[in-house]
Amino acid sequence: MKKQHLPQKVCVQCQRPFAWRKKWERCWDEVKYCSERCRRESKK
Repeated sequence: MKKQHLPQKVCVQCQRPFAWRKKWERCWDEVKYCSERCRRESKK
């Protein structure tokens, strides 16, 4: 699959778009944040 054809979402914390990653293959529906940093920042 080419990178431009991957599904995308918008990060809840930083409002930036991010693309699907192989590590999120099984849990893509639950992914809300683009990175660990955004996930940590949201808990503050």
